[in-house]
Amino acid sequence: MISHHDIPIEIKTIANTLEKEGFEAFLVGGCVRDLLLNKKPKDWDITTDAHPEQILKLFPDSYCNNDYGTVGVKNESVVDETLKVVEVTPYRTESAYTDARRPDKVYFGVSLSEDLKRRDFTVNAIAYNISQQKIVDEHNGLKDLKQRRISTVGRADDRFNEDALRMLRAIRLATELGFAIDSETMSAIIKNRHKIQQISIERIATEWLRIINSDEPMVGMVYLEKVKLLEFIIPELLPSINCQQGGIHKYDVFEHLLRTLQASADKNFPLEVRLAALFHDIGKPATRRTGGKNKLYTFFGHEVVGAKMTKSILKRLKIQNDLSILVVKLVRWHMFFSDPDEVTLKAVRRTITRIGKDQIDNLLNLRVCDRIGTGRPKEQPFRFRKYKAMVDEALRDPLSVKMLNISGDKIMEITGEKPGKKIGYILHALMEEVLIDPSINTAETLEKTVLKLVNKDEETLKIMAEAGKNSLEEEENSILKQIARQHKVG
Repeated sequence: MISHHDIPIEIKTIANTLEKEGFEAFLVGGCVRDLLLNKKPKDWDITTDAHPEQILKLFPDSYCNNDYGTVGVKNESVVDETLKVVEVTPYRTESAYTDARRPDKVYFGVSLSEDLKRRDFTVNAIAYNISQQKIVDEHNGLKDLKQRRISTVGRADDRFNEDALRMLRAIRLATELGFAIDSETMSAIIKNRHKIQQISIERIATEWLRIINSDEPMVGMVYLEKVKLLEFIIPELLPSINCQQGGIHKYDVFEHLLRTLQASADKNFPLEVRLAALFHDIGKPATRRTGGKNKLYTFFGHEVVGAKMTKSILKRLKIQNDLSILVVKLVRWHMFFSDPDEVTLKAVRRTITRIGKDQIDNLLNLRVCDRIGTGRPKEQPFRFRKYKAMVDEALRDPLSVKMLNISGDKIMEITGEKPGKKIGYILHALMEEVLIDPSINTAETLEKTVLKLVNKDEETLKIMAEAGKNSLEEEENSILKQIARQHKVG
């Protein structure tokens, strides 16, 4: 039963306003489902027999900007984000969906029953009248809630033919709610899976990211593979299925990736870590070779190949560029903390400059999830503490030009140089030296070094300034060429 106290006053006010003018008003969709599950709704939707122009007249501070007659009623003064805009939608029915995305025509003036028939899943087709405290459930939504099951309203084929994104939404809902998908719905997804190609990649990515951001993303990814939707969303993951690894790894690459992803969700890490966890070893199938005496397989350069693949995937999914850059960096450098012999203070400083100060903790966290995903013992606490201590120490050292004990103005003062690229190259050349030995970051030492550098030509200074970047590019190109020769990958 729904508690009257769980419904905000703003929602009650909108419903009362409609009913006072002689219209019906029902809560509907996800908010009713969540209230029945004792969850806080993420948004609020009200449906009514009033037409769009009648709703707009009742709520002056509102707007209507779509073809479905949905009116956004504003409550800008409230703190709760879920109440700032409440959607009020007229009862409607819809014509055929010739593009598997949207109805050709929308009709208003129908009954609540007709409106509920067009909805996607039974658990989203339950309506609730606040004033009467009355539940309307014409499609067994309450039964499916009790049995923790996702079923379509009516024939699953019909619902997925209307909007193919509903196939992905079924998986997202099952993942978020911890529900199962009923057999008819599951079979219909498999049967109609190719129709997902008619949906814009932005809509697909939105649903998929919600799966990744859920509490059980591994479940969602398993569903995607089981119903064969994964091949239309991230086909690059398919070669990792049954790709054995050996060594410390208990699972094949695909299961390892999913378990690493789940570990990141269990620890409530942010989206960039979750995505990096899912993709960190995606380059392994393409780089796998038979190992030597002590290893069944080797995966030389998989982090370089994986970073390239990840960048391509996120670009195709039209993931925002800032997020994509962070994920690619984490994938590229996820191996850094895996080899204790390479984790020197100098190397830590260099890695921080490559991924950014705000991402070094995420890199450590990714390492922990990676270790959990092997199915073997977790990362040794003493080793993690050692790495964290090294990071903390490195963060106290100069890691950017701004942290040098000399400025561009000072360089121009002591050299007589005019503003230009040369000053910038000198600063970055100094930074390269300070990254190697922070003890030289004193005004006296830097000024002496500047007087030596100023006599070099601009091109030489540019090479010195970009030494770290050029070295990395040369190393990665060398790795890719070697892999291409061995595996025809590049």
